[in-house]
Amino acid sequence: MSTQPDPTTGRSRWEQRFAAAQSKGQVRDADFTTLSGMEVEPAYGPTDGEAPERIGWPGEFPYTRGLYPTGYRGRTWTIRQFAGFGNAVQTNQRYKMILERGGGGLSVAFDMPTLMGRDSDDALSLGEVGHCGVAIDSAADMDLLFSDIPLQDVTTSMTISGPAVPAFCMYLVAAERQGADISKLNGTLQTDIFKEYIAQKEWLFAPEPHLRLIGDLMEFTTANIPAYKPLSVSGYHIREAGSTAAQELAFTLADGFGYVELGLSRGLDVDAFAPGLSFFFDSHLDFFEEIAKFRAARRIWARWMRDVYGAKSEKSMWLRFHTQTAGVSLTAQQPMNNVVRTAVEALAAVLGGTNSLHTNALDETLALPTDQSAEVALRTQQVLMEETGVVNVADPLGGSWYVEALTDKIEAEAEKIFDKILQLGGSDLSSADHAGLAAKVRSSVGQGGDGDWPITAGILRGIEDGWFMSEIAEAAFQYQTALEKGDKKVVGVNVHTHSLANELEILRVSHEVERDQVRELGARRKARSQADVDAALRTMTEVARGEGNLIPPMLEAVRAEATLGEICDALRDVWGVYREPARF
Repeated sequence: MSTQPDPTTGRSRWEQRFAAAQSKGQVRDADFTTLSGMEVEPAYGPTDGEAPERIGWPGEFPYTRGLYPTGYRGRTWTIRQFAGFGNAVQTNQRYKMILERGGGGLSVAFDMPTLMGRDSDDALSLGEVGHCGVAIDSAADMDLLFSDIPLQDVTTSMTISGPAVPAFCMYLVAAERQGADISKLNGTLQTDIFKEYIAQKEWLFAPEPHLRLIGDLMEFTTANIPAYKPLSVSGYHIREAGSTAAQELAFTLADGFGYVELGLSRGLDVDAFAPGLSFFFDSHLDFFEEIAKFRAARRIWARWMRDVYGAKSEKSMWLRFHTQTAGVSLTAQQPMNNVVRTAVEALAAVLGGTNSLHTNALDETLALPTDQSAEVALRTQQVLMEETGVVNVADPLGGSWYVEALTDKIEAEAEKIFDKILQLGGSDLSSADHAGLAAKVRSSVGQGGDGDWPITAGILRGIEDGWFMSEIAEAAFQYQTALEKGDKKVVGVNVHTHSLANELEILRVSHEVERDQVRELGARRKARSQADVDAALRTMTEVARGEGNLIPPMLEAVRAEATLGEICDALRDVWGVYREPARF
């Protein structure tokens, strides 16, 4: 009788995949023992037979336990600190500090005028330039932002949605001017307009023109920059607006499904564009709930991509996500406590299998981070990575009765929300009826952009009716009520309020930043060829009135030093502006 393990068992499959990764040099040469020198296995699970299918093994569908059989032994998460303030030169210095101290990638925070598609000298920008992020008016600013930082060698994330496409064009032009091979660029653009209508409220146009731009971007990057991720679907801002964990998960994944339907409506192959979709989640303070949320997210996405949208490629089923610790959990009272909060939230993200991570600074509830607080936030990740042993074992909490039950519960709550979104779109299908949904999607593919896309229809109706906003408002109200009654506790706010701490030194952005930025912008306008700018903007608006892809003409406008505001205003002239209906 053979004593060899059954090759069909989960453990054997995982062992084979881990060994294959090891033979390809995909396991780091590092010390994977405990602090006391004890050897630990790369992953743990049942000794014999299969793990339950809903759990599986690391690197195995439905990826509950992570995307890779090696876990963080293969590659640790990317330390991607979000930064931006003042002008491009000041932020460039912060980026160099982050990279020099061990940051693995860059994440750009833009100021409010930039996020709203306004130039720094626009009357609506007064008093806001450089305050919540960096001011970017034209490609020349993008040149300065990445000066001496080779874009071909650094992955760059940009958190911007309304004017994401012109910002992306400025990034491309800056890379061109560095001599980079554009096809080799790697990074992420947020671009997620659905969450703006749902939570953050930074849009330029009505949903349909924004979806047109996103579809153009997906086509362009799929054809020309295969490693670049044109869409980071963001749940972070939904959670920061007051949603529950299950709402964050469901609204975000529904938005992701909507963008999959957008790609299919353009005639794109799901396995060509889906690997370019990524996600951005909040990591809040309920430690186990957050871990369960991340695990459920991978599982739901994998199943829907395979069963509903027909993905065949493993990478199309992978939910890759960036995490930021919860800004809303930070307190102005006793701000030193925020270091502890951030560390706990970061650990939850890591145990949940995040692919990259930003840790908030202790003073961000008061102002933009100082150099010192930004370094402490960076070091928080490095302590977790280098000292705690969390990189040694893939999904170390997998199989925990509590974690698995909580993962199942959050998944079930998300499925109920999907059902409501489907109902809003006029569908009588259930989220559990993957076969029925897949048939609906197939019939819509045949109709192109005019198809009946089940999730997209529900999202657009939910935005129009204010349903998403009301659901988040109710969740936020319930939490605030519990906080004020003392049922929920926040140290330094409604419990343990006495403190010996002194006031913090905070970063203040000088009014001179706005003055200098406006002066520099005026000088650029005088130095450029206005005829070239006008011609490029005219060509771009002609394409906007038709059906062509807007990326090439927008790139020409950016190369001529057209400003962000000029590009967005030209499109506003074509598409108008969107104002949210008043609701009482």
